Amino acid sequence: MRIVKCDEAGLEECAKALLSGGVAVIPTDTVYGLAAHPSFPDAVERLYTIKGREAKKPIALLASDADAVERFGYPIAGRAKELVKFWPGALTMVIGAEGFRVPDHGWTRRLLARCGGLLRVTSANLSGQRPATDAPAALADVGLSADIVVDDGVSPGGVPSTVVRVSPDGATEVLRQGAIGICSQA
Repeated sequence: MRIVKCDEAGLEECAKALLSGGVAVIPTDTVYGLAAHPSFPDAVERLYTIKGREAKKPIALLASDADAVERFGYPIAGRAKELVKFWPGALTMVIGAEGFRVPDHGWTRRLLARCGGLLRVTSANLSGQRPATDAPAALADVGLSADIVVDDGVSPGGVPSTVVRVSPDGATEVLRQGAIGICSQA
């Protein structure tokens, strides 16, 4: 495990680790995340193992932008198109079978772009524990099992994202209330 700064050199090291099938602790605008590239199933499996997460619970994708979501095969239409106004930001939208979020953290969006636009990311903490809001907390909880930890001080948000399911008929359901207050609408 290696600790790097949240700068250009750290970005290159972190991208290299992720593009080689590694697992990284990364900063976001909400809380620290535990990340793996979706093209490496073994790395994604490590996320579940490190976190102690149930295999049936999906892990969302952080995206560099809305275009990356659409390139992944999930069109943003209807109500989802209206909710995109919260991106970049602390809103995870479940569209079809996947959850997507564009973080409001410039370094992290550059990392996502460098890695092809998407990474599987879950909060950097053991399941059932409080999310880590700084690198030392993430390191203590899950970081020793990661390949690289990026230190960017304290996360500015400190609260996980709001998670909203957007169904094809336009109905929304709040699955987790978080940093952004959104009401479900039929």
